[in-house]
Amino acid sequence: MENDLVVNNSLRALGLENSSAEGKQSMGLVMARAGLGKTAILVQFALDCMLLGNKVLHVAIGEGVDKTRAWYDDILAVLTDGEKIETIPEIMHNRMIMTFKESGFSKALFEERLEDLVKQGIYQPQCLIIDGYDFEGNTKESLEEFKAFMLEQGLKMIWFSAVSHRGDERVSASGVPAPCHDLDSVFDTVLLINPSKDEMKLDIIKCDTGSIDPGTTLLLDPSTMLLKKA
Repeated sequence: MENDLVVNNSLRALGLENSSAEGKQSMGLVMARAGLGKTAILVQFALDCMLLGNKVLHVAIGEGVDKTRAWYDDILAVLTDGEKIETIPEIMHNRMIMTFKESGFSKALFEERLEDLVKQGIYQPQCLIIDGYDFEGNTKESLEEFKAFMLEQGLKMIWFSAVSHRGDERVSASGVPAPCHDLDSVFDTVLLINPSKDEMKLDIIKCDTGSIDPGTTLLLDPSTMLLKKA
């Protein structure tokens, strides 16, 4: 089951797991307008980490535990033709969900909670998902300090999500939209979910640690948010 699940994860087409296997640490960003499937993409990356034997800490900001668990159940069911994560105990212990209210999340509080988990031997994650980070309310320096702390913890892969807005036309030279338009240097990988007529596109804006060139556009299945196979 484990090998089948890994093979069926179409996001492996990006080749990001290669750098992780080589011991390289990377930080990625998934951007889209509100409600277009950022969490679904993050969960696919998280499941791949889990199935490779890495422990994932999923930080859900502004969402409850039940809704976050439902994302894992839904994505896994698509990948495995109906399997539920609870029926695969060998990967269940590779996931922990940590929730925060939008107004209650801070770098200091998160670092304190994570350090408590690690020091007490409760949980030592290798992959971190932060869904709902407030990029508009935080500085580039704060994110760089956050990244430094997370890399010190030995994390292999870190993924953030960010909400872009239709009316905000600020964009970096490489194509990263606001509110992350001045953060190109912080991230190794930047993916943008881009709806176009009847298609859902995944634009590869930056991919320093993968095997796909920036500027590449992949197609997503709108009903599942999985990459369409060529």
